[in-house]
Amino acid sequence: MRTFSRHASILATLAILGTGSPACWAQNSEAAPKWEIGVLGGGGFYNSASVTSPAGSGDVGIKNGVAVGAFLGSDMYKHLGGELRYEFMPGDLRVSSNGTEATFTGLAHAFHYDFLFHFAPKGARIRPFVSAGGGVKLYQGTGRATITQPLSGLALLTNTHEIKGLGVVGGGIKAQVTSHVMLRIEVQDFLTPFPRQVIAPAPGAKISGILNDIVVMAGLGLAF
Repeated sequence: MRTFSRHASILATLAILGTGSPACWAQNSEAAPKWEIGVLGGGGFYNSASVTSPAGSGDVGIKNGVAVGAFLGSDMYKHLGGELRYEFMPGDLRVSSNGTEATFTGLAHAFHYDFLFHFAPKGARIRPFVSAGGGVKLYQGTGRATITQPLSGLALLTNTHEIKGLGVVGGGIKAQVTSHVMLRIEVQDFLTPFPRQVIAPAPGAKISGILNDIVVMAGLGLAF
């Protein structure tokens, strides 16, 4: 009888704990920080567009370079969140053909809002996610203009600026380091129409294609 009573007590204790656990989990999820602010750093990898003219053909675009950024995000729902983001991406403008290349100092700024879908609920230690959003990207040529420029029969690299609509898709993973510090690794694709004022086709020339920048970054976020 004593053995039965002991077993009954253990089963009752486990039942109470089992009933209480979901409540505790829900409470922890509700108590999880809602906001996150952080910084990111990495690099961007641009594709090339083609340029054709009576003078010949070649490639135009922006050289690969570093990328740094910042974000302010919130978890609006259990799996859905959003982020306001900024990235600074220096990269030289370029035009090349038959082994000859002309370059011009340049940079870009990206401003966008992304929606994030997490595959784990807020409060989880590991949260893989996919993201999609949009905004604008400012391209700027910052070099010094010269009277003559190599490959000017194809395209002109100019000291000007241009704003283009921006689409962003990507994904990554967040990992909780402490209760308020998150490590993040992500890959995003920044897509815009080609900036034909900063990299201007020469008279009679045509530039085809869009410009996409694959950006790989890692960073830290402070949750609050």
